[in-house]
This record gives sequence, structure tokens and C-alpha cells, in this order.
Amino acid sequence: MIHRFELLNALARPAAAGLAVAALLSTGCVAPRRVIATPNAPAAIASYSQGIQVGETLWVAGQIGLDPATRELVPGGIRAETRRALENAKAILAAAGFRLEDVVQVQVLLADINDYAAMNEVYATYFPQSPPARAAYAVAAIPRGAKVEIVMTAAR
Repeated sequence: MIHRFELLNALARPAAAGLAVAALLSTGCVAPRRVIATPNAPAAIASYSQGIQVGETLWVAGQIGLDPATRELVPGGIRAETRRALENAKAILAAAGFRLEDVVQVQVLLADINDYAAMNEVYATYFPQSPPARAAYAVAAIPRGAKVEIVMTAAR
């Protein structure tokens, strides 16, 4: 049986990656790629999927504070946008059968690094124990003029 390390090693060599993946899929050693979509999170605003699952790992696309019903940014500033972005990500996790406790890594993009403390105040309520590994970045801009975008990876 091929281990994940061997798969990642093969994928790191572009010339061999396609053949390696085809061989692994044909032997049943690698789970197929599954697109995750839910109406409980905003539909994609560009060409991406809300989530992609391969085996027991789920990659959640960056979520901003869009209301799923209106597809508009929620009012109320960084705290409200952070809460909505996390709720959107939580809905995508749930659609794939994952929970916040399964999240192993988070990336937070902030339009203004001065919003870090307020974002973190809300974020901490979602991960009160054993929080995932995380990085936070200040970026030049986020789509739709959002103040925060949150990206997650979950694994079981």
C-alpha cells in the first residue's frame, strides 16, 4: 500500500505526478476527489469549490463574511464578518461530515492588521480548546471589500 508521504513525494515531481496519481487511483490506494457544496454557505463568487475532500482530509476555500442568503457582506465590522466567515466555513465542514474539532490548520487574511485582536476575540470562541495551527496575514485587499477571509484544512 502506498503511504501519503510517497504520494506527496510523487506529486512534488511534476513529470511523474500525473502517472503517480493515475496509478494510485487505479489501485484504490488514494480516495477520489469529492467536491463539497452546501446552500448553508455562500455560493462561490469565482471559479472555485466551497470545499474539496480527498479521503479523510477536507480543504475549505477561503470564506468571507457573506450572508449565504443575500450574498452580501454582513454589517457590523470585523467581529461580525469574522463570525459569519467562521459560520460559513463551519457549514462547509458539516456538509462533508466534519466538525470544527477536526480543523488542523487555519489561515486568516486581514485587510487591516489592526483588526487582529478583534478578529481573534471572535475566533477564540470557535476554538476554545486545542485550537488548530494558524497563521494570520495582512493583505492588500480581500474580495468584495471584506475585512477578513478564513481558510481551513480539516482531517480525521
